[in-house]
Amino acid sequence: MKTFTAIAERDSDTKFYVGYIPGFSGAHSQCETLDELQENLREVIKMLLKDEDLVFETEFVSTQQIVVY
Repeated sequence: MKTFTAIAERDSDTKFYVGYIPGFSGAHSQCETLDELQENLREVIKMLLKDEDLVFETEFVSTQQIVVY
């Protein structure tokens, strides 16, 4: 079992959730619900992991909030 970090945002125009896996070229999706997004991203990851030449070069470190005055 492997764990990957997904970044999810909500598009203000379409109201769809847009998600991607940092470091995984091609691992992105958009859906109407967060549950759908998670399932779609899981399927994309499974498909990409079948590629024997896959290179995953990102390690999630943190999220930060930046305050600007």
